[in-house]
Amino acid sequence: MGELSIKIKIANRVYPLTVNANEEEGIRNAAEKINQSIGDFERLYDVKDKQDLLAMAALKVATRNFDLEKKGIIDNAEIEEDLIKVEQLFDQHL
Repeated sequence: MGELSIKIKIANRVYPLTVNANEEEGIRNAAEKINQSIGDFERLYDVKDKQDLLAMAALKVATRNFDLEKKGIIDNAEIEEDLIKVEQLFDQHL
């Protein structure tokens, strides 16, 4: 399908990405879920630092993935790779 240049907004920061066309929808949905989690944590707790909110959202995702892995639903190796890629993107832009 080819590669696309897209911009994803997470925690009020824009991240330019180059993705495979078949991954675009999943990445946009993931960014939306992350932003929803950040908003939920922001409303539930008196935390204003976006980095803390991102850490809480990452912990939520990692916990869910761990639970799914324990149940044999997903393979942890792929998730680890994805989390490393996300961490690298954040490191580049922070």
